[in-house]
Amino acid sequence: MNDIITILALFVRTSGRRLLLGAFLAALVVLAGMALLGTSGWFITATALAGLAGAATVFNVFLPSAAIRLLALGRTFGRYAERVVTHDATLAVLAALRERLFRGWAAPLAARALIKRPSRLLFRLTNDIDALESVYLRLLVPAVAACGAALLAAAVLGGIDWRLGTAVFFWLVLAGWGTAAIVTRRARPLALRRARALERLRAGAIDLVAGQTDLAMAGRLSAHCALLERHDAKLASADDALHRLDTRAGWAYAVAGHATVAGMLLAVGSLAQQNRVEVPAAALALLIALAALEPFAALRRGAIEAGRSWLAARRVAPRLREPAAVPDILRATVDALHLEGVTVQHDGRAAAALHGVSLRIAAGEKVAVVGHSGAGKSTLLALAAGELRQGAGFVQARPCTWLTQRTELFQDSLRDNLRLADPHADDEQLWNALHAAGLDGDVRGFAQGLDTPLGEGGLGLSGGQSRRLALARLLLRRTDFWLLDEPTEALDGATAADVMARLARHAGPRTVLLATHLRREAAMADRLLVLHAGRIVADVRRGSPEFATALQALRHD
Repeated sequence: MNDIITILALFVRTSGRRLLLGAFLAALVVLAGMALLGTSGWFITATALAGLAGAATVFNVFLPSAAIRLLALGRTFGRYAERVVTHDATLAVLAALRERLFRGWAAPLAARALIKRPSRLLFRLTNDIDALESVYLRLLVPAVAACGAALLAAAVLGGIDWRLGTAVFFWLVLAGWGTAAIVTRRARPLALRRARALERLRAGAIDLVAGQTDLAMAGRLSAHCALLERHDAKLASADDALHRLDTRAGWAYAVAGHATVAGMLLAVGSLAQQNRVEVPAAALALLIALAALEPFAALRRGAIEAGRSWLAARRVAPRLREPAAVPDILRATVDALHLEGVTVQHDGRAAAALHGVSLRIAAGEKVAVVGHSGAGKSTLLALAAGELRQGAGFVQARPCTWLTQRTELFQDSLRDNLRLADPHADDEQLWNALHAAGLDGDVRGFAQGLDTPLGEGGLGLSGGQSRRLALARLLLRRTDFWLLDEPTEALDGATAADVMARLARHAGPRTVLLATHLRREAAMADRLLVLHAGRIVADVRRGSPEFATALQALRHD
């Protein structure tokens, strides 16, 4: 329930007034339709009786006919306005939802979870956002319209006989809401089954397309295809069960509608026999009862999709909750980085990645963190970047730019890949950054220059060009604290030496924290931190014998 409340709170904050206006217009359209049907029936019946009685000269046909025209026009324009307002409000909410989700996935640890299972989580995100659309359009709006229909029916029929109005109101609530509640409860496990089957089918299909060669060589291709067939059969079974439930719900509403009309026919017939209601009013009551259950039937689709919406809310809501505010004292610090007794434990790992680490890096220092693979170097950089939360201890860090081991490039133009670092940078700034990174000559050689399209993962650039492009982005980002995680790994010697020379030249007064196991990278630093099993075992500065010894111990590549 808390997850649904979180989603609804976002709806209200984003487009609360438009959502209320859309629901009001939807109820108005339903009421206009019921009033149109009832007034038309009353008018036709009253006109016929007046003609039979020879009283046409005293029967006012202008007022009812004008009311019918007004209701018809109001219903038409109201329906148009309702669709425009509700869909505009829904699109605004979904846009805000996507923005909040992107921010939520940028929180510490979230991006790492996304990288581990990108296809599954991204599929969930797109599918879940679509599912949340029905919370308003197919549940809340029809619910408001159905309540309005029940109240109008109770008011009109209560004017004829209060017992009739009360009975119809409670019957509509019982039959309309009761059916919707039963359908919602039965659809929920089916929706969960369908969602799991669809995820497994999608993941299996992606594995088949991406790894069919490996599967064939391992002799697992037939087995994998058989597994996909089983997932597809489970998905088809869940779809069939939901369709059957939808059909049964339709029958239930149809039977309730026929029962409502039959009961109303008997009731007004009895009242007319007792001369307690006139025939035109009886026709009005009958037609109002006929139209009263129709808005409840519109809840059927929302009830079928309620399980899917509930699952989406449960997945999405945790990423929408506002993170705890960070006190100003944790943002403002004299040092570039200050750690005090920090311990970091990764999920699924028995040993901590960092054990009681205490460290101060002053502004402007160039520090290299060295150690064997798994010593905790990347963990320390992730902690400084805010991508990890410490389990214990105290962390202060200035805003920084992190050049990770992976060069993240996207299927877009070279210009837009650069502008990830500075969305407002003009072409002159982009060229200056490329020149500083030593890539401007290559880019000028491309036929489309900055508009050169890159494939997925930067396809079209060599490894050295990709790394230089990442360096250009680093230079575009205006921060005074650089985090460099093995910046020349997998580059040839000449390219690596050039990249390190450019980093050293442009670092200037910036603070640099560099994780490395290579001598050519650590040589940039004025201070070496030696990590072993998550602990700082040495902290030496340039000019000391220990610094030279630690530097010589690193791999020369």
